Amino acid sequence: MALILSLQSQKAPVRVLVTGAAGQIAYSLVFMIARGDMLGADQPVILHLLDIPMALEGLKGVVMELEDGAFPLLAGVVATVDVKEGFTGVKYALLPGAFPRKDGMERKDLLKANAKIFKEQGKALNDFADRDVKVLVIGNPANTNALIAQACAPSLPKQNFSALTRLDHNRAKSAVAKRLNVNVAEVKNVVIWGNHSSTQYPDVNHGVVHLHGKDVPVREAVKDDAWLNGEFISSVQQRGAAVIKARKLSSAASAATAIVHHMRDWVFGTPAHEFVSMAVISDGSYGVAEGLMYSFPVTCSGGQWKIVQGLKIDQFSRQKMDATAAELTDEKQAAWEFIHSA
Repeated sequence: MALILSLQSQKAPVRVLVTGAAGQIAYSLVFMIARGDMLGADQPVILHLLDIPMALEGLKGVVMELEDGAFPLLAGVVATVDVKEGFTGVKYALLPGAFPRKDGMERKDLLKANAKIFKEQGKALNDFADRDVKVLVIGNPANTNALIAQACAPSLPKQNFSALTRLDHNRAKSAVAKRLNVNVAEVKNVVIWGNHSSTQYPDVNHGVVHLHGKDVPVREAVKDDAWLNGEFISSVQQRGAAVIKARKLSSAASAATAIVHHMRDWVFGTPAHEFVSMAVISDGSYGVAEGLMYSFPVTCSGGQWKIVQGLKIDQFSRQKMDATAAELTDEKQAAWEFIHSA
């Protein structure tokens, strides 16, 4: 089903795909995109909403709410269960749709369940999407799902694929801000290294807090290394589980917000002297093996990301970074088995 709205604008509409479009994250995300939060207040969008057949009725309800929202920037909606229709011509592909982790499921089982999905989506991106499509994978295990999609889209640039660690980045910033009782905007340059999993390493060693008119290193401002090296790290690593325990549902609005932050910075660029966290393909920086989809500190400009170079890595950080890289290496090996046997 398709809805096309007339719109007066100097810019041509761009097509934005959201998978799992009847799901929780998408329910927060699509309205943000339609408002212009992600691509700007002057950029019309055509939303491609893709889900599985059993979710079609829910998808119809999302379309109805988009219609009722009367968003001036919404130039059209394509709501579909057909992969080709969903991926054709898309400039931005946001992929939260994935097989959910169930009770008793090991991470490797989750990876196997998702390998088929992201193999198919990678092929669809390769065959039908815009040649400069920017891809963001959110569905877990996000880093390796992104790597699978990338591997199955050989005609697209590798640097056009990423996975979401901005939610973890935001969580780390928020934790520091709460500890210091400052606005979160005053905290900059925390880093999420590695995997979007419990092995991720939230690192404050390069972070600063704007206090009393100047930038102060986070460690100097907090004055509690035991907390920064212990409870802070574990609380960020386990924040998703804590949300599920409290809410009985996984993070949705905060995940959607992080997606918007990630894409907006990728498209429009990061502020001067500020870097953010993105899981991108490793080029060997910081001793991380090439070919892993690993979260690094990056800056963005002109629609491209660049890994921040030259950050000093202490022994504590090295151990944490290597541990999360080891997990990603194991996931990659398992993923290669799954996609070649599927």
